[in-house]
Amino acid sequence: MYSSPPPPPPVYGSPYVGYGGREHPQGTTILVLGILSLVIGLSCGIGFLLGPVAWVMGNNAIAEIDQNPAAYTNRGSVQAGRICGIVATALLIVGVLLFVALVTVSASSG
Repeated sequence: MYSSPPPPPPVYGSPYVGYGGREHPQGTTILVLGILSLVIGLSCGIGFLLGPVAWVMGNNAIAEIDQNPAAYTNRGSVQAGRICGIVATALLIVGVLLFVALVTVSASSG
């Protein structure tokens, strides 16, 4: 006879916001690229080139997640991949600067 009233809409910051959401489609890819950029980069150096890719993809995904926070549930893994990409990019820049300095010093001493 009597039906219960519908539940109130979720309040932003409520632990139930995002319940039933889905993962961002590029979240796992960003996390894997970020981790690989560090692991491969530290072992052979060339992997640091994946860092800027993870960083840019992470920025785009974070922007999409921030536009609709209730739709996606994996902001943390996207953020982790993005941070790994930032660290790998910083290591890439340091490596390039050291290489340029080494070439400059060896060319001037020869």
